[in-house]
Amino acid sequence: MVEEKEQIRIGIAEGAILATPGTLMTAGLGSCVGLVIYDDSRLLAGMVHIMLPESPHGRPSHPQKYADTGIAWLYETLMEHGASHAHLRAKYAGGSQMFQALQMEALRIGERNVRAVSMQLERLRIPVLGADVGGNVGRTVWFELPSRHYLIRTARGDERQM
Repeated sequence: MVEEKEQIRIGIAEGAILATPGTLMTAGLGSCVGLVIYDDSRLLAGMVHIMLPESPHGRPSHPQKYADTGIAWLYETLMEHGASHAHLRAKYAGGSQMFQALQMEALRIGERNVRAVSMQLERLRIPVLGADVGGNVGRTVWFELPSRHYLIRTARGDERQM
């Protein structure tokens, strides 16, 4: 008998938790960041598709859209599902500069997203075991349980794993 594995597709500004063998996936990562936080001692992981570095107000209707509220949502949700803070680890990809000619800081969303994700993970003291960020190419990512492999495929067809 073949074991069924859950597959969860996460849209832009969305997040989800996986607590069974399966895969979390998100596509369309240009300046956005696809962040996975997982408990390395359990079958438990979550992913958010972060669009912007910070929420314009404290309690947005879609907290996963922003690095500050999305990471807080992911952390709290994992803890509610029984995660151990001491065993949390992170991997993420994205943060491209999709429009190379634009040099205005306000338009460098990819860099700002990566910086915000990094700062939030540091604040929560969650070790980062892998990051594939920057450049000027879009990405699609998959995170698989129980292997904890994070696969990145670029719009150019390159693949890497961390």
